[in-house]
Amino acid sequence: MLPTFETDRLVLRPRTIKDIEDCLAMDRDPDVTRFIPGPWNDPRAHRLFLTSRMEAKFGDGLGYWSIFAKDNPAQFLGWILLIPADAVGPEIEIGWRLNRFSWGKGYATEAARPVLAHAFATLGLDRVIADIAPGNIASMRVAEKLGLSATHETDYLGQPFASYQITRDAFEAE
Repeated sequence: MLPTFETDRLVLRPRTIKDIEDCLAMDRDPDVTRFIPGPWNDPRAHRLFLTSRMEAKFGDGLGYWSIFAKDNPAQFLGWILLIPADAVGPEIEIGWRLNRFSWGKGYATEAARPVLAHAFATLGLDRVIADIAPGNIASMRVAEKLGLSATHETDYLGQPFASYQITRDAFEAE
């Protein structure tokens, strides 16, 4: 079971199948998914992909959290993940996806902080990565605000991505 987190403005609760319609709607916005290869334009494959992720067991303390604003708790803002890289590992990745209407408000950074704290303090991880598509400047900025640094280029489904990372020591020094 994943913990629920609260920040000044947000509530992060474990993502469940109840969130599938909100996730599908978010992913149908081509600006939201333009940097992430996926089945976004195939309704059946998209639903199957999301269902498999929602039902997957990633390990103790790992998974997805849905993000909601405290001042409008019914409004789905997006999600944060902490799972094995590309759902297989062995590295653990953090990632985020938010609805376009919630962009530019600092929600991704705010939501990711308690998830990173959980990764290091609760799970005892030594490092966490985030693979980000070149050109996804907003995600790069979030990663940098969180203290992640670009370390090398990697490949995601045949496309080059920048691999960012943060160690426990670097996070604790922040």
